[in-house]
Amino acid sequence: MIDIIALSLLVAISMMMVSCGINFPGKPEPLRYEVHKLAGNMSIDGKWDKPQWRNIKPIEIRNPMGEKPKYHPKTKVKMLYDNEYIYVIFHVEDQYVRSMATEYHGPVWKDSCVEFFFTPGQDISLGYMNLEINCGGTALFHYQKSPGQEVREVNIADMDKIKIAHSLPKVVEPEITEPVVWTIEYGLPLAIIQKYCQVTKPEPGVIWRANFYKCAENNSHPHWLTWSFVEFAHPNFHLPVFFGILEFMQ
Repeated sequence: MIDIIALSLLVAISMMMVSCGINFPGKPEPLRYEVHKLAGNMSIDGKWDKPQWRNIKPIEIRNPMGEKPKYHPKTKVKMLYDNEYIYVIFHVEDQYVRSMATEYHGPVWKDSCVEFFFTPGQDISLGYMNLEINCGGTALFHYQKSPGQEVREVNIADMDKIKIAHSLPKVVEPEITEPVVWTIEYGLPLAIIQKYCQVTKPEPGVIWRANFYKCAENNSHPHWLTWSFVEFAHPNFHLPVFFGILEFMQ
């Protein structure tokens, strides 16, 4: 799926340009999302319309990678934070849904899956983390210095501390071929992120770099979709040079 030589060359050039303060040629302005602070507490239960999320603006994951897919699910995501957690909820109006991976760090990207890739600060050269969760709530979580380099899996004890809610069963097989709506919600402890990479702690005015994705590889209607546009010939989410901007607010 990935042209390794082209990817390695692109990453090397992009990182050099970033370090020199040069814009990537032809790259559109990165999308921005304002992340507001949660007031009070919130249960992680996967409910999209509960009061804490009700007035939070969603963003859409709708830019295809590779060939335009025959089927295009409508995926929205919202984000909040507080002093201890990053909160994310996905709402997917889907069809052709499948979920097989049931173990941490398994091939969740082959299933109907939503993903959050982020650098917890402005400098993408410091590396990034990729949190990928299939519709059954099974997660993969890695840190990598650059795509495929110095990769570290988040250990199982830390994975158990991530609060994840999912509206579909853990295993979805056979594939659901009728329209279905599903959600993934999680509370990601900042203390876990800090174990694996340098973190600029969220507070008003802080910037992180990130992208959100929706994919399904091993089903009857595969697709790869992004929030912030990614200019690459093949489906590949590991391109931090195209990350958008998360701006933390009060």
